[in-house]
Amino acid sequence: MEKEPVPEYKSSVVVVDDDASVRRSLTRLLTTHGFAAKGYDSAESLLSEIATTPPDCVIADLAMPGLNGLDLQRSLADLELEFPIVFVTGAGDIRSSVSAMRAGAVDFLSKPVEQNDLLDAVNRALARGRAARALQGELAGFQKRFKSLTQRERSVFELVVAGNLNKQIAASLGIAEKTVKVHRARVMRKMSVKSVAGLARVAERIGIPLPTR
Repeated sequence: MEKEPVPEYKSSVVVVDDDASVRRSLTRLLTTHGFAAKGYDSAESLLSEIATTPPDCVIADLAMPGLNGLDLQRSLADLELEFPIVFVTGAGDIRSSVSAMRAGAVDFLSKPVEQNDLLDAVNRALARGRAARALQGELAGFQKRFKSLTQRERSVFELVVAGNLNKQIAASLGIAEKTVKVHRARVMRKMSVKSVAGLARVAERIGIPLPTR
């Protein structure tokens, strides 16, 4: 029996603009270029659904009734929803664009928008989103592996990345040096690293407070 083909994933892009004609134009353009596009007439309407239907990218107008584009950006940050944002506006100014970019916006485009400029910005936003998700996945993997360590192995981990030698770790923990070597080998294996430098990078990523020597 032949397997049914897996549907091709389409990146989800939402357009937030109170101008209906702009929403239709941009969602049509995005759909034509293979994206799953949906329009919202306000920041509030997007925020009411975003927890259940999170997009891969947000295109937002700056000047809107109620919450404006920068308000939307701040609201998403407060919710710890770090979707890449592209601003498209006819009312932009230097101060607003600087604020948006400092807060992590991918681009700030003026209306009327050139199609290629918008598509380029969306593709850059999606690439940024994929990179961020990859880093989050890597971090989650590090945290899961760290949680698999025993309490003694965690102590050895911290003392190793702090630069202690095996004999120093043995003296600090009150165990034999050969026991330290066993724990150290287990830590390296469980954390999937081959060097102290690699272990130190993992410690930095997961925010382990290192003991002072």
